[in-house]
Amino acid sequence: MSLNYKLSGAPNSPVLIFSNSLGSEMCMWDELLPYLLPYFRVLQYDTRGHGGSYQPATLPGDASSGDAYTIAQLGEDVINLMDELGIGQAYFCGLSMGGLTGQWLGIHRPNRIKKLVISNTGAKIGNDERWNGRIATITEHGMEAIVDDTMERWFTSLFRADNPTRVAQMRAMFLRSPVPGYAACCAAIRDADFRQDLNRLSVETLVITGDEDPVTNVEQAQFLQENIPVANLVVLPARHLASTELPRQYAQVLIDFLVGDTRYEQGMHVRRTVLGDAHVDRANSQTTPFTADFQDFITRYAWGEIWPRPGLPKHSRSLITLAMLIALNRKAEFQMHVRAAIHNGVSPDEIKEVIMQSALYCGLPAANEAFHAAQEVLATLPINHA
Repeated sequence: MSLNYKLSGAPNSPVLIFSNSLGSEMCMWDELLPYLLPYFRVLQYDTRGHGGSYQPATLPGDASSGDAYTIAQLGEDVINLMDELGIGQAYFCGLSMGGLTGQWLGIHRPNRIKKLVISNTGAKIGNDERWNGRIATITEHGMEAIVDDTMERWFTSLFRADNPTRVAQMRAMFLRSPVPGYAACCAAIRDADFRQDLNRLSVETLVITGDEDPVTNVEQAQFLQENIPVANLVVLPARHLASTELPRQYAQVLIDFLVGDTRYEQGMHVRRTVLGDAHVDRANSQTTPFTADFQDFITRYAWGEIWPRPGLPKHSRSLITLAMLIALNRKAEFQMHVRAAIHNGVSPDEIKEVIMQSALYCGLPAANEAFHAAQEVLATLPINHA
């Protein structure tokens, strides 16, 4: 079964998987990526029946129909995709239908999930009458019949008024939904009920909802938080698609939960993804009372404030850092950042081009020294270097 997916970010970062709401494609998360890529490698995918993923040939019938999906199938799709990409463990964030998928994963595959975020969802969403009625409506009249009501449920009136372009994009995305795939996922949501199983969800969990969400309200979010053994709740000023209404705030909520809510914790996370655990552990072990304040400073400021800024990807920051260190003739720091650049997805050929460029603007002796220093590092790394 083929899923359409996109994997973004530096290869040394932990993976964060996003799972979409009903009627959405993986692009619904795009606005969050600039804030999250300093911390994570982000895996987005289209749920089966949506976007570029597998589509059923016919409309589903009752729960026993071969073309009706189940949440278990959607959860196994995630595990299969992780296996295909060689991802042993990942953080997971699912919204609405994706939140049901997350609950299934937390209950049935907890060893694959580091931490779980279930957003704008419930242990049981709606009832048979509601979902069967929706399937009947779109079968007879198409997605146009429910798009206006959907936009109203997804977004607050203020957001719809202030962001007509974004709402139009989301409306067009919803209308692209193939009726058979959407209906098959309606059946999966209809038949999912985790109310008696939440006590088996052993993964540390964050529940997010919107204070105006008419689909999965605050009461349902509180039920999840109260019945999952280790869970916290955050309520945002939004409706059902809280991540689209408040992308920056939503991303910060994820970072605070998945990484830590202090500048030091966030900086240490980024520092480890860029420099590697071995280097950071060695540096920490050598910290003395004399150097402790400096180590704290660079962790909070360099790694907690500058490297995570969303304006440049890690890849670009590595290239810029290498160029500046060549100009300053800081061999030890340059070699450290050659390793860091590889962690951030920079290729040996790109490092070579930075050094070639430095020959023009920093001088031939500086470039010559940089080539020697880079080769010393690259020869020790398990990469195919020039």
